[in-house]
Amino acid sequence: MAAIKIQDLSYYYPETIKPALNRINLEIPEGQLLIIIGDSGSGKSTLLRVISGLIPAFYNGKLLGRVFLDGEDTVQMSRQEMVQKVGIVFQNPESQLVMNNVEQEIVFGLENLGLPNNLMKRRLMEMSTSLGLSEDLSQGVSQLSGGQKQKVALAGVMAMQPRILLLDEPTSQLDPVAAEEILNIIRRLNEDNGITVVMIEQRLERCCHLADRILLMENGLIAADINTGGRGRMWLQRAPLTYLPPLPNLFARAGFKELPLTVKQGRQMLNSLMADSSRASKPVPDTSIILGPAKGQELIDIQNLWFSYPDKEEVIKNVNLLIREGDFIALLGENGAGKTTLLKNINGLLKPSRGQIKLAGKDTRDLAIEEIAASVAYLSQDPNDYLFMPSVKEEILFTLRNFNIDNDSYAEEILKRFKLEAYRQCNPRDLSTGERQRVALASVLLGKTKVLLLDEPTRGLDYGLKQELGELLQEVNRQGTAVVMVTHDVDFAAEYAQDICLMFQGEIIERGNKYEVLQHSTYYTPQLGKLFNNIVDNVITMDRGVRVLSELAGFNEPEMASVL
Repeated sequence: MAAIKIQDLSYYYPETIKPALNRINLEIPEGQLLIIIGDSGSGKSTLLRVISGLIPAFYNGKLLGRVFLDGEDTVQMSRQEMVQKVGIVFQNPESQLVMNNVEQEIVFGLENLGLPNNLMKRRLMEMSTSLGLSEDLSQGVSQLSGGQKQKVALAGVMAMQPRILLLDEPTSQLDPVAAEEILNIIRRLNEDNGITVVMIEQRLERCCHLADRILLMENGLIAADINTGGRGRMWLQRAPLTYLPPLPNLFARAGFKELPLTVKQGRQMLNSLMADSSRASKPVPDTSIILGPAKGQELIDIQNLWFSYPDKEEVIKNVNLLIREGDFIALLGENGAGKTTLLKNINGLLKPSRGQIKLAGKDTRDLAIEEIAASVAYLSQDPNDYLFMPSVKEEILFTLRNFNIDNDSYAEEILKRFKLEAYRQCNPRDLSTGERQRVALASVLLGKTKVLLLDEPTRGLDYGLKQELGELLQEVNRQGTAVVMVTHDVDFAAEYAQDICLMFQGEIIERGNKYEVLQHSTYYTPQLGKLFNNIVDNVITMDRGVRVLSELAGFNEPEMASVL
């Protein structure tokens, strides 16, 4: 019997004529680990909401078709039966954390089921121990890092002992170490406990090797349904290039037929090329670093910055950072390192406890928030912070009017530039995470400020949209705007940023050119950096990797982008 069976499923959000899901038919056997990929707005999250019963219980709209869990029609199941059979962890864990401390959060669902105290105690200890939370039970939820919050949300769901686990981009807000930890937990739940797992994930490089099966969704339809055959390898031969993770994508672009799934497989192929006697006499391709032009005038000067929240230890510790016109800086580091807090100090939302931040030579503590905002734009982690108008077009028009621009044709131009024209009359809060992110980003970039601060801008974006975002940010940067970006997406940072700052425990421990910082890092290095490490230096971007790999293999050299 299938754990999940879906028959002729269609769903229309309120006031829309295009279905978010269009005649979906799907069976998922018990114990399978299935990964769903697809463009932003393709219906991935909507499908999970239907399986979990959130649609139609908490969403209006029109639902057609049937969903069965272990052979039982969900229409006939009570909410209590549903939550004991299927659990869902959202992309943003804060959206489902409602209690004050970790212990209260984990047992919250159990209390609602009316379970006896001794059973709740046992499940609490089992879940907290297995997920490494036993030392944090009295900790306030608001004080936890993103990775800890994700584990707490997962513990609260798994304490209900569902046989089906739904995950919406569980690693999108996590640093590489925390992401690896969460994925190992998911793998154990699937392999050791036989839990059926359905997971949406954009960063396939992290989890493709875990999948029994991969679904590709497009425009509310299942465009491809591939059994991976040995956890991932078969997928590589059939997937569209746009959906391949960076490593197999690199080999495909360089002209290889056999594609590696893991860094280990890739390095074996690369070492074979280097050892091939017919190629041994060829020199290693030149990958020396060519630095860009000297940066322009000083925009922001951070001197001996310290910051602490009320009654808390310092979050920022003696940070010094100079930001110049034309800088493109990616700020990497562990969850809870103080990266977001640093951005909020720069844009004036928070005031330094000690030290100072100078904007064009003026101490930001002496400037009104409006004066700072005229020079410094900020995009937070949550696009909902920016969305309050009834339609996407009204959001754009509202921002334009703030700059004394009331031009409908210009608003249409912006909608087209950000690929939002199809959603002009939609309520932005009904859009997918990636679509909402684009609406918020469009509003922020309209200001044409000297400094652009971005907090996790790639969250919820598919590979294609991330490439478009990166190229857009580089275009803005070439026009003189300094870009400072907090991200856990190391591959994105390597591809588009110029400098990298590594931040841990409130301190910036290193700042340098991206090649110098990322090439030999253990965790904070892109897939390509791991592939070429100690074989060919300074290869962390796709264009450079394709050129080097093609030269080593003796293929015709693909066209090489001029920007390194």
